Amino acid sequence: MCGIVGYIGKRDVAPLLLEGLQRLEYRGYDSAGVVITSPKAAGLKMVKAKGRVRELEARVPKRFTGTTGIAHTRWATHGAPSDENAHPHMSGDEKVAVVHNGIIDNATELRAKLEADGTVFLSETDTEVLVHLIARSEADTLEERVRQALKHVEGTYGIAVLHADFNDRIVVARNGSPVVLGIGEKEMFVASDVAALVAHTRQVVTLDDGEMATIKADDFRTYTTEGSTTTATPTTVEWEAESYDMGGHDTYMHKEISEQPEAVDRVLRGRIDDRFSTVHLGGLNLDAREARGIRRVKILGCGTSYHAGQIGAQMIEELARIPADAEPASEFRYRDPVVDPDTLYVAVSQSGETYDVLAAVQELKRKGARVLGVVNVVGSAIARETDGGVYVHAGPEVCVVSTKCFTNTVVAFGLLALHLGRIRDLSVADGKRIIEGLRKLPAQITEILKTEDEIKALAEQYTDAKSMLFIGRVRGYPVAREASLKLKEVSYIHAEAYPASELKHGPLALIEPAMPTVAIVPDDDLLEKNRAALEEIKARSGKILAVAHQIQEKADHTIVVPKNEDELDPILMGIPLQLFAYHTALALGRDIDKPRNLAKSVTVE
Repeated sequence: MCGIVGYIGKRDVAPLLLEGLQRLEYRGYDSAGVVITSPKAAGLKMVKAKGRVRELEARVPKRFTGTTGIAHTRWATHGAPSDENAHPHMSGDEKVAVVHNGIIDNATELRAKLEADGTVFLSETDTEVLVHLIARSEADTLEERVRQALKHVEGTYGIAVLHADFNDRIVVARNGSPVVLGIGEKEMFVASDVAALVAHTRQVVTLDDGEMATIKADDFRTYTTEGSTTTATPTTVEWEAESYDMGGHDTYMHKEISEQPEAVDRVLRGRIDDRFSTVHLGGLNLDAREARGIRRVKILGCGTSYHAGQIGAQMIEELARIPADAEPASEFRYRDPVVDPDTLYVAVSQSGETYDVLAAVQELKRKGARVLGVVNVVGSAIARETDGGVYVHAGPEVCVVSTKCFTNTVVAFGLLALHLGRIRDLSVADGKRIIEGLRKLPAQITEILKTEDEIKALAEQYTDAKSMLFIGRVRGYPVAREASLKLKEVSYIHAEAYPASELKHGPLALIEPAMPTVAIVPDDDLLEKNRAALEEIKARSGKILAVAHQIQEKADHTIVVPKNEDELDPILMGIPLQLFAYHTALALGRDIDKPRNLAKSVTVE
C-alpha cells in the first residue's frame, strides 16, 4: 500500500518523479524508488532506498537522466522496509520494472512455482512475482505480456510497468487500488492519487477495476484486462496544487485543523433551502417516495470514518426517526450479513478508495442493496460504484491523521439526517432550528480555534501519561472514540474510549492518579448523569479533563466549547480534542504528519 507516480514526455523525468513522490509520501514512507529510461536509452536505470523520499533523493546521481519513468513510495505489507524490498522491482535481465499498490493473495503459490522453474527472487515482496511473470511472457506486445501475467494473479493491484524493449510507453492496470492518468500537452502522467498530478495537469482519467491503459507522450488508450476497448472521458480536478501546500503552517495537521471553518462553510454552501427548512442533496438519486420507504440505515466505514458514521447514525435516528447504526466495513462483509431491501446503506471514506469499504459496497451491490457514498474525492471508486451520495468538500487532506474531513463528514451526515427528516416527520420549526445551528458552525469552530494556546498548555500537562481513558454518553461516546483514536495515532500514548455509563461495569478498576480521563460533558438532558460519572472518577483520585459547555467543578481542567443544538454539539466537541492530540504529540516530538506504521489511504485489506 503506497504511492505510484509515472511520467512520459520530453522533460527530464527524475525531478518530476521525486516531486511527485514527495506529494504522495503521506501514502507510504518506509522506502522509495525510481526507475527511468528514454526512447534513446539502452535499458533501465534504477535507484532505491529504505526510508523517506529525501533518502532516495540523496542517492540519485547527478547524471540520472531520461524522459520516461515510474516511481514509488512504500508502506510495507510483504517484507520489512529495506533497499531490497523497496519498489520498483526489476526482472533478472533488468528489462522489466514494476511498481505496485495492493496485495497479491496467491503470491506464495506463484513464487514457489517460479522458483521451481529457476527464477531467482531478490526481495520478500509479493510484487516481485508480477515482474517475473511479465518477463517470462513471449507475447508480441507489452500490453499482452502484462495481461497474461495478470491472469495468474489473485488479489488487488494498481500497477505501472516499464519495459526496456517497449520504452515508448508505460502500461498500467487497476483492480481494487486506484490508478489515475494525467493528460498534459504532449506528455502524460500516471499516479495513484491526483496529489501527484495537479501541479502539472488538472485533466485526469480514473481507471475502473479490471481496466488497463497504455500511455505514450502524445496519446493514451484504455481497455479491459480481457482486451476490449473502453471509452475514457477526462474530468477536471477541482483542487489546485496550492491546496497541497502547508500555507505557512509547521505541519499539515495544524493547517487542516485551522481550515475547518472554511471547509464546513463549503459543505453547507448551496445546499440549504430556507423556504422549506430543508437541504438540497441532488446527488443522492433518491426521490421522496423512496426515502419514505427506508426502514433502516446502515453506515459502513473504517477508523475515523466509522466514528463519523456513528455520530451520523444518531443524527438520523433523532431527526428522521429511522433506526440507524454504524459498523466497521472491515467486519461487515465477513459476518455474512443479511441484506435487507428496505435498508439504506451508506459507505463512508475520505479517499473514496478505502479497500474494506469498497469491498463492502461491491458485496452489497451484488446482493441488490441501495448504497450511498459519503466521500471527499470526486470520481473515486466508491463515488462511482454507489447509487448516489454526498461529497463532503473538505479539500485535500494530506496529514495521515484526519481532522477536517472527519468534521465535514459529520456535517454531511447532519445534512442527510435533516433531508430525510423533512421528507418524513420532522417539523418545519425543527428543520429551521437545525439549519440555524448548521449556519453557526463555522463561527463557533473559529471561536474554539482561538483557544489553541490554552489547549496547548493543557496538553503539555498530560504528556507524562502512559495511558488515557476517554468517556462519553450517547452523543458524546463517538466523540470520545474519535478523540481517543486521534491521541494514540499521533502521540503514541495508549488511549481507549468507553461509554460513561459503563464505567462501573469494569473500567473503574483502572482509575488512579496516573490514569487521566477525558470526559465529554455536553449541556443536554444527560448532563447530571455525566456529572455523576465524574464524581465516580474523582472519588477514586482520578484526574479529569472535561470538554463541556460550562466549567465542571469535579474536573481538574475544563475546555469550554460553544453550545449549538443538541444534535449538532458532537461536531464542535471533537475539535478541541484534535488540538489536544496535536499539541501532545508536538510536545513529545512525534512525526505528526506521518505517524509510525500508518498510511493515509488504506487500499489493502
